[in-house]
Amino acid sequence: MIKQITSSIRIFFLLMVLSGLNAQDTTGKKLEKVTKLFRDDQTLSVKMSYSIKNVKKNTNDSTFIDTKLSYLDDEGQWKEIPVAIRARGNFRRNKCFYTPIKMKIKKSDAKKTIFKGNKKLKLVLPCLKERGKNDDVIQEYLAYKLYEIISPYHFKTKLLDLDLGEIRGRKTRSHQLKAFLIEDDKRVANRNGGKVVESFIHPLAMDPLTSVQNSFFQFMIGNTDYSVAYQHNGKLLYVNSMIIPLPYDFDMSGLVDASYAVANEQLNISSVRQRKYRGFKRDQKIFDEVRNQFFNNKTQILNIVDGFEDNFDDRREFLQTRNYILNFFNILENDTQYNSYIANQARGK
Repeated sequence: MIKQITSSIRIFFLLMVLSGLNAQDTTGKKLEKVTKLFRDDQTLSVKMSYSIKNVKKNTNDSTFIDTKLSYLDDEGQWKEIPVAIRARGNFRRNKCFYTPIKMKIKKSDAKKTIFKGNKKLKLVLPCLKERGKNDDVIQEYLAYKLYEIISPYHFKTKLLDLDLGEIRGRKTRSHQLKAFLIEDDKRVANRNGGKVVESFIHPLAMDPLTSVQNSFFQFMIGNTDYSVAYQHNGKLLYVNSMIIPLPYDFDMSGLVDASYAVANEQLNISSVRQRKYRGFKRDQKIFDEVRNQFFNNKTQILNIVDGFEDNFDDRREFLQTRNYILNFFNILENDTQYNSYIANQARGK
């Protein structure tokens, strides 16, 4: 009976999506390549200057301010390109000192630079002027890199050493920050021969495998601040007649454990470090397949974590990060804990 209901829900919502997309099949669509900016994991040195106050106060979805971005190329030369920026995220605009940025680059300006092919980018910065701010960025960036192992449908990211010049009247104050760039969602869709979907989709109408992969991943990093249905901290892709969840924004996760992160009391958790499985019930074979996938990738996941050790300012933060991931695998490898924390927590509606 449950399988019949689930199947009916999926068919209903998929028909609605297909109608919204004019029933256009994406099969056979020419795939775009990963742009040069995201082809390697080398940290890029970048300089930018702007008034943080001005960005917060005078930009919105349609209003940007112009500035310059300088980056150190492969030959050790600084190159400069014009960019337009605005603040993004209402919570972070109000809460953070360094508000995250949405960036636009004209095609003609990006030509013959490392930014070629990227008209839109997100710039992730620390939130507050506090000790450990750069480690928060490293931990969130790490989450993106770990998801690359789990699913072929993921955002590409680029780690930055950012020299941010904060313009304050006639003075400019320099901030040395860790930051990273995130590719635009349409580029992810184009790389996979799909489209970005902006309609409400019930989670049970989404692809079962990638949905469970996403749910396990979110549990691994201790993230509850997301909704695939309402596309809160996540996008949806339509690829080969499947609806694929595409997660982003992990700074509220237990892995990052940011000072400003607050636990969702409606989920009966008292700390963002406390994990809560938020995925839906699926066929047992799907759960078993994803569980085994994480088993098989344990060494690779831990190797990636270990590879970031030198990026942390505080070794204790690195050890805490590694132990948090290890704790996830302890749950996964213990049948009693696995059933208690994951399998039996799956939602029915």
